[in-house]
Amino acid sequence: MPIPSEIEALIGQLNQELDRIEQEALEGMIFARSSLESFPNNAMLTQLFAYLNTSMFFVNICRRRIQTIVEKLSVAKTITNEEIQQTGEYLATELGRAIETKIRVSAIKTRLENLQ
Repeated sequence: MPIPSEIEALIGQLNQELDRIEQEALEGMIFARSSLESFPNNAMLTQLFAYLNTSMFFVNICRRRIQTIVEKLSVAKTITNEEIQQTGEYLATELGRAIETKIRVSAIKTRLENLQ
């Protein structure tokens, strides 16, 4: 059965946010590594690097969950309105988490970039 357009739209938005998180986190990690070379015992730099690393982990987990949802919906013969609603609510919640993560990652990247 085809995936409902509302779910596809949420998945598309979520994937965009995840792509942005991944890009910003990778750039931030480069800045963090550079700063850590100069200040290897700096606890704040270590925490920022760890947060960026955790954000990458979040991206990977979220992508796997999206893949599982897509596979589940694709093989289903019928999808009830309740299943669509539950899936939509779950994806909307994940989208909110992704937006919050993106904002934090972007702020951290900017902080690290300003140290250069």
